[in-house]
Amino acid sequence: MRVEGAQRIEPETVLSYTKLRVGMPYTPETLDQALKDLQASELFADFSISGVETGDIVLRVRENPIINRVILEGNKRLKEDKIKKEIKLAPRQIFTRTAVRQDVARIIELYRRQGRFGAVVEPKMVNLDQNRVDVVFEISEGPKSKVRQINIIGNEKFSDDQLRGAMYTKQSRWFRFLSSATSYDQDRLAADQQKLRLFYLTNGYADFRVTSAVAELTPDKKDFIITYVVEEGPRYKFGDVKVDSQIRDFDNAKLAASLPMKKGDWYNAKLIEDSIDSLSQTAGLFGYAFTDVNPDFQRDKDALTMSITFNIAEAKRTYVERIDINGNTQTQDKVVRREIRVAEGDAFNSFQVRRSQDRINSLGYFQEKLEIKQNPGSAPDRIVLETNVEERSTGELSLSAGYSSLEKMIVSASLTQHNFRGKGQELRASVSTSYYAKSVELGFTEPYLFDKNIALGVDVFRRDYNNYNTTTSSSTSVYDQVTTGFQIRAGVPLTEYWSMSGRYGLSYDQVSISKDSYYTDGRCDPALAGYYLCDAVGNRWTSSVGYSLMFDSLNSRLRPTSGSRFTFSQDFAGLGGDTRYLRTTVNLSRYANLGSGFVFSAAADGGYIHGIGQDVRLTDRFYLGDPQMRGFDIRGVGPRVSRTYYDTSTIPATLSTTSTSNTQTALGGTAYYHGRLELELPLGSGAREMGLRPSIYLDVGAVFGGTKPTLIDSCATANAAGTACTGATRQYRDSAGNLLYLNSEGSSTTTNTGTPYTYSLGTYAETYQGNSASPRLSLGIGVNWNSPFGPLRLDLAKALLKQPGDDTKLITFNVGTQF
Repeated sequence: MRVEGAQRIEPETVLSYTKLRVGMPYTPETLDQALKDLQASELFADFSISGVETGDIVLRVRENPIINRVILEGNKRLKEDKIKKEIKLAPRQIFTRTAVRQDVARIIELYRRQGRFGAVVEPKMVNLDQNRVDVVFEISEGPKSKVRQINIIGNEKFSDDQLRGAMYTKQSRWFRFLSSATSYDQDRLAADQQKLRLFYLTNGYADFRVTSAVAELTPDKKDFIITYVVEEGPRYKFGDVKVDSQIRDFDNAKLAASLPMKKGDWYNAKLIEDSIDSLSQTAGLFGYAFTDVNPDFQRDKDALTMSITFNIAEAKRTYVERIDINGNTQTQDKVVRREIRVAEGDAFNSFQVRRSQDRINSLGYFQEKLEIKQNPGSAPDRIVLETNVEERSTGELSLSAGYSSLEKMIVSASLTQHNFRGKGQELRASVSTSYYAKSVELGFTEPYLFDKNIALGVDVFRRDYNNYNTTTSSSTSVYDQVTTGFQIRAGVPLTEYWSMSGRYGLSYDQVSISKDSYYTDGRCDPALAGYYLCDAVGNRWTSSVGYSLMFDSLNSRLRPTSGSRFTFSQDFAGLGGDTRYLRTTVNLSRYANLGSGFVFSAAADGGYIHGIGQDVRLTDRFYLGDPQMRGFDIRGVGPRVSRTYYDTSTIPATLSTTSTSNTQTALGGTAYYHGRLELELPLGSGAREMGLRPSIYLDVGAVFGGTKPTLIDSCATANAAGTACTGATRQYRDSAGNLLYLNSEGSSTTTNTGTPYTYSLGTYAETYQGNSASPRLSLGIGVNWNSPFGPLRLDLAKALLKQPGDDTKLITFNVGTQF
């Protein structure tokens, strides 16, 4: 007996897979079994037995080839590395058809998990020399299978639309093109059954059940039709609601009265879950960490009532044995521990533990959703608080460039370390430049000075702001304000939520306008610049001291979803320097998580500045507009001077509302208020992965107050007299400042020929507009997008209420990138 055709496999190894041995008798059955054994080994592409008649048995085999490469073609939606880590075939392995079929099934399953039930995988084999092959999987991914229809059978109390609205899965419609909820997902099907059950249980139907849930794929494999069969059952009301506590500190009657459900209310399973959490938290507030709350249901099917007794098992008061902090390699332990509101040895308090989580998350040093675990200690009345942190990069070095509809081209560079030396210190430096503003700033903050709960910081800055006026077609620079200075600030907490800070600042303002455009005889000319701008020109020191009183209960300072923040601030300027005023501002914001991804926020702020012995200067006033109040241009709300030019071809001269020379200059006000209501809208997981966060909002506000400026009307006298209006003139000068005259040839000369070389200032009338406390109102929708080009914000807002002179804007966008 011998083996023929074996190349890589030894003949003895081939024989070992069969039960045939030299000298043993054989029958047709033993030979047939040998062939089956060779097939089961999956080592051979072909095999046969000959020599049966003579007894000289020959096993002829052709070995399966060796895999040279595994190639994927047509996979666009699934990356190659994701597929290859799931399949079993790999280079230098033995090729078998069984393994190919299994890998085809695995690839199809991967696509089905993505909702692509029409995916087709065609395996092909390319023969090479030396008995090698390339295995090619040709993949036709097909479209994502959508949920075309969701049918519900057996519902009488609620409509199909109401029940579909409670589900995760949504029917495929054109307006859900960004949603991933329209794709079929088997796991989501099971979750939707629970959502249906929860919907009915929260509406009183305690006997509700889903009897069947079937998902059928359409013949073209493009869509699914899902059918639920339900039994609603009768609707129940709450019966007696009691609390039976074995903890002596608790008053059962008072606890029961504090629960949200009352006898006679419709049964609601969600209220029961909330009550369990509330009772557990109440126990935690009294130091009972491991409290077992079990609801006992007494169903009365005749009266259709559900009575509940919340049994609170006996527990021991718990004390914090130890606080463990793990995972912090850069951040010092004390930075985390000082945010924890309980200390080792203290009685356990669940509220303080949750507050500690919020404070640690608000630091921004660690990955979000940190939780402090509560583990049993060395005794039943001991608990170990385990804080597992995962550090993230707290240093930011960025160079950015972008375009803003407000600032045009923006270029900035910044270096910030929020956790300097792992001590929680903040060090920052930044420089930025745009069409209207340039700035350089340095800052340092020590949140715990000498390990005491005292924050100390200092800022040094230089800001160059270029104010402008607007025309019907463009904007023109009006004045430049260069501010150089520093500020020292300190803050201390008063309670867990209240804190107070103080500050001292010294700055030097240089306000100037173009001498070529607005000066005559070396002085600011009101006929060119306006009295309001000439009054603002000059250099002055501002020495100010201020304080802020703040309340902060936000669950996160980065992206809050609950809590509130209130700030009251006052700044007094007049400790030396040239400027004297008292500025008061108030800010209030509130956030609420409405569930299902909806986050509602409301904010209000306002301020008043009072000049002490002097008018409030133009550069110290309040301004309002985009981006604070969307729907209006930058500084687009509030007092302003409008300069409208005359058409002097008529007598009397008439104002031209269509002239491109007409301008508006915002003057700001001494008082303002602003309010905002905003609702952040949820999107499907696909849109969330893209970084899209849309919201709708309502803005209301106004800027007002201040002394009315002296206004100019070039044609007032001429129009009153019924004569032609010529307007004021100025005489040209040469580069040395000498007056110019016209000679007999019409050329300019410094020789006094009696004919001054003059030019007209134009004829115009100034009006003071917008100084009204009447509310301006805008409604809009915006979206934040972490685009491949950098963060982008797009707002579409319509001004619904405005006052004469207000400058509106419909669309605002801002985009930048890092390089």
